Amino acid sequence: MDDLIKMVTDRVGIPQDKARSAVELIVGQLKSRLPGPVGSQIDNALSGGNGGGLGGAVGGIGSGQQQQQQPGSRERH
Repeated sequence: MDDLIKMVTDRVGIPQDKARSAVELIVGQLKSRLPGPVGSQIDNALSGGNGGGLGGAVGGIGSGQQQQQQPGSRERH
């Protein structure tokens, strides 16, 4: 989780304590709204386990980059 907090601090430009609070709030909300196994995967990803793709999933936050749509996927509004 420290990597994600550092990413938020660097890209959004907020102090580390505020970034930590924001990340903890968001992770808590995700885990409370998603099925149990998905919540476990979030914990695994944040602890540096097999879910190492989490950084890439949020890598565009605050950078002004838009992700390209994958072929065959649908854009949601």
